[in-house]
Amino acid sequence: MNDSVLTLREQRAATDLRALRIATYNIHGTVGTDGQASPERIAGVIRELDADIVALQEVPLGGSFAPNALPVLREMTGMDAIAGPTLDTPERRYGNAILSRLPICATRSLDLSFGTREARGALDVDVETDGTGSPLRVVATHLGLSSRERRAQIRALIAAFDTPRMPVLLMGDLNEWFVWGHALRMLVTHFRAAPAPRTFPSRLPVFALDRIWMHPADRLIDVTVHRSTRARVASDHLPLVARIAREHHY
Repeated sequence: MNDSVLTLREQRAATDLRALRIATYNIHGTVGTDGQASPERIAGVIRELDADIVALQEVPLGGSFAPNALPVLREMTGMDAIAGPTLDTPERRYGNAILSRLPICATRSLDLSFGTREARGALDVDVETDGTGSPLRVVATHLGLSSRERRAQIRALIAAFDTPRMPVLLMGDLNEWFVWGHALRMLVTHFRAAPAPRTFPSRLPVFALDRIWMHPADRLIDVTVHRSTRARVASDHLPLVARIAREHHY
């Protein structure tokens, strides 16, 4: 029995060595369920995740109305930080961001705004994962509140996936309240359905608003929710964490 348990532990350790930890987290402007704004508390949750790449949504990025949270997150986590503002005015910069322990070799922004609704977008980066020049494409987004808006945004995202040989991670707050809403059915045309644990609201999760999708799908090992005491208070969403294999032949 002891040999079997040891073997299982060794297998898990070997899997962890060959896997990358990926996370997505809607930080709600750093405002917690206690009504207090604290980028330091958000940074504490991110440190708990021990992730190689973290996609963030609802990030304050500066302006006269709100301080920039990224310097605090960068300093406290030791990760590189890339901003992807969807709202960019002198009064307020706000939107997506990506934190990474790994080198980011290219950065793009996708405009997903729809009509007169709140500006939306995706932060699209290439990340070097193994030093061999084979990057991982990471697309971090926060979709709109109406189903018609989300359908248009998903069409734009799928059209942007023009690098079929490059592995792609799509993650973020998809704002899809129904298990198989139109946006999710459209995504299955490009991504295989992935586990979707409930992340919202953080104190007692009922809805799976946050998602991590991988193409090719067989590189996705597992998806879990981070439910620490700090995470339940730091934001109204819980972080979603996945492990992905570094190589397609894993």
